[in-house]
Amino acid sequence: MQIAGPSLLCALLLTAADCRAQEVYSEELLPDERWYGGLSVDGYRMPYTVESDIERNLYGNNAGNQAQPLLLSDKGRYVWSEEPFRYVIRDGRIEVTAQGKDGELMTGTEGDNLREVYRYASKRFFPSNGKTPAPLLFTQPQYNTWIELTYDQKQEAILTYARSIIDQGYPPGVLMIDDTWQEDYGDWRFSGSRFADPEGMMDSLHALGFEVMLWICPFVSADSDEYRYLAERGLLLLDGSLPGPEGDARWQNTRDRVAIVRWWNGASGLLDLSNPAARDWLQAQLDTLQEQYGVDGFKLDAGDAAFYADSTLVSYNPSSPNDHTTYFAEIGLKYPLNEYRASWKMAGLPLVQRLRDKAHDWGDLQQLVPGIIAQGLMGYAYTCPDMIGGGEYTSFLPGSVIDEELVVRSAQTSALMPMMQFSVAPWRVLSVENNQICKDMALLHVEYGEEIFALAEESSRTGEPIARSLDYNYPGAGYGDVHDQFMLGTRLLVAPITEQGARERSVTFPEGEWRGDDGSTVTGPTTLTIDVPLERLPYYRLTE
Repeated sequence: MQIAGPSLLCALLLTAADCRAQEVYSEELLPDERWYGGLSVDGYRMPYTVESDIERNLYGNNAGNQAQPLLLSDKGRYVWSEEPFRYVIRDGRIEVTAQGKDGELMTGTEGDNLREVYRYASKRFFPSNGKTPAPLLFTQPQYNTWIELTYDQKQEAILTYARSIIDQGYPPGVLMIDDTWQEDYGDWRFSGSRFADPEGMMDSLHALGFEVMLWICPFVSADSDEYRYLAERGLLLLDGSLPGPEGDARWQNTRDRVAIVRWWNGASGLLDLSNPAARDWLQAQLDTLQEQYGVDGFKLDAGDAAFYADSTLVSYNPSSPNDHTTYFAEIGLKYPLNEYRASWKMAGLPLVQRLRDKAHDWGDLQQLVPGIIAQGLMGYAYTCPDMIGGGEYTSFLPGSVIDEELVVRSAQTSALMPMMQFSVAPWRVLSVENNQICKDMALLHVEYGEEIFALAEESSRTGEPIARSLDYNYPGAGYGDVHDQFMLGTRLLVAPITEQGARERSVTFPEGEWRGDDGSTVTGPTTLTIDVPLERLPYYRLTE
């Protein structure tokens, strides 16, 4: 999404005192000031304070997750740019430097707290468009085939996984079929050797109550038929270091000049989505999957800016690496059932933004709550934590040790977030008792699903996050250091356990009367230590 350039925005929308266009912003941090933004992967390191020591450059770098050229302070200060910037917070100072010849920063102060400055930034720089992703993504659990099947996605195994979900008493929802369902990267047809009857499989999954998403990426396997087809039509990125025919050879695209880019699945060609014809081609592949097989939506993966950061790459339209991430993200806007892990400047738009893969590790589990809060403060409201128990498949390979407590607490942490996603089958790796807790969490999410989706619809109108920090909802009340609990909208407070072995925790209650999941009533403001046995997720509703 493109909006007016920074200088024009300052001239049309803001007073000179409120907005300054500049190339470098350098200021002392104010006493007790807290900053947020930049990269959602750093959510667990936020807020940034006088104690922080961090340096990031957003040019060509989304760190495997969402990026946004926005920094916000709970004192009302902000920094925004239409282009990537570099920021350093160290020794009590914040310094932000515009990157590239067209880079320019807009800075100023709006209000004196986090909510006021966020609402201002959202409305000015990335206004929501009134649309949400598909309701089912919020109202029911999601199930991804990745951990159970990894690089061996096959028709019967997928059907077995789906039937097991229902047989175990879990509610149906969205089923995501992950990488290797296809013939090849760029050949977006069901593999004939793995899927004997894909139409029949889709019919069976729909009959079980699932809507189905397929994994997609922008890469094209080298020397495949699709690679040759796309190369001959100039729809793949070129390697500018290779010699070409005489004259302006950039668009005399021959196969021997296509760039080969290394990624986690090898070395491939890469669609040049700066070219409208390449976008049309990819869109046509996805439309065909919907029309021919009844596919409902897509998980669009591997659009990270780092894959486009090589300075020798040549594209149809001159573009930054970050622009290419945006081109890929824009593909998903046609499909309400979507998911992204990598994004750049797509805030306010109806795209699902998942936190990047986490290990089967307590430290990574503790990143989920601050990560979801950070996504919201960057404008990415339609958020999903990583797969329950962790999404890094190497944690679940044969011989790996499964921490049942971790899987249970992960399911609880996700249950009242905007979305929750299973991948490893809890009934396979857990005891009967612990599997029951995970199922209870899936059913709890369904119980609150309509309320969650109503918050998503509200966010589509206001731009405000669905999952929020206490400090966002209660500015000036001293909650700036509460990072292990969150609020769903303005009335539901959620305080999961993310510490190994913990059976109690401290919960901060803002002002008002709060009715707990255990039937208790708490009058705030107060902080209490509560008992949290393994089967409990503490949550409280504001009753006043």
